[in-house]
Amino acid sequence: MTTAQDTAQHSLRPHNQGPSAVWSSGGAAYDEVSRGILDAIEHAINRLEPSQPMRILDLATGTGWTARRLAERGYDVTGADFAPDMLSAARDLAGARQLPIPFVDGDAEALPFDDGEFDALISTFGVMFTQRPEDAAAEMARVVRPGGRLVLAVWTPDGKVFEMFKVIKQYMPTPEGEPPPSPFAWGDTDRLKVLLGDAFELAFERGTSYYREPDALAAWRTFVEGYGPVQTLAGKLDAKRRDQFESDFVAFHEQFEDELGVTVPRDYLIVRGIRR
Repeated sequence: MTTAQDTAQHSLRPHNQGPSAVWSSGGAAYDEVSRGILDAIEHAINRLEPSQPMRILDLATGTGWTARRLAERGYDVTGADFAPDMLSAARDLAGARQLPIPFVDGDAEALPFDDGEFDALISTFGVMFTQRPEDAAAEMARVVRPGGRLVLAVWTPDGKVFEMFKVIKQYMPTPEGEPPPSPFAWGDTDRLKVLLGDAFELAFERGTSYYREPDALAAWRTFVEGYGPVQTLAGKLDAKRRDQFESDFVAFHEQFEDELGVTVPRDYLIVRGIRR
């Protein structure tokens, strides 16, 4: 018997089978990770300037935070992601709020939508993690109609999230063959002009998201429970290495302790495009 997850996996490009499983492993707990970027999500929605009627695609929706914020305002939004367990959580969370959001199994590099199907596309710290950026950029251009809008929120290559990933990378095995491109290249405006400039008229704006936790250990728990790459990596380490990974991750967040807990300022870039 073929399950919905089987169908989703079969629709993936082969090189995305592994990443899909990694990101999916966070499941419903990923929603707490997304809570930490809510201020940036609102910034992205503001720069999207949604209006009625407008059909919007939330690409790499995760557990659907951005899609829910749009649907709560009455907009026609579809969420797409290649991580089936996160999509299942997105459906449950939207259903509990009686929000009629279709959540579609979709590989960002080969989207299951028609040319020009959407008036607008938004992706908040999602599409930047694709394995083949050129293909994802081409697909975004394909599904947005001429005159339509694009808004991305992406982490910068000089911010605290990049520094956090340097901690994570110390514990990752050396990749076989050519390593995938850095997701932080999406935070470089010159790179974005190469990826998207032919299809979109681009403008950029920097912002800072403030990630807050009661303490540094709470940040570790949030990420090891809900952030697929951290959860998967921690699960593959032996006990000694895992303890050291936790210690280093906690120590990173302890740099940002204040009187009430931990507040990490995380710089990002808003990318707005108008489809040519």
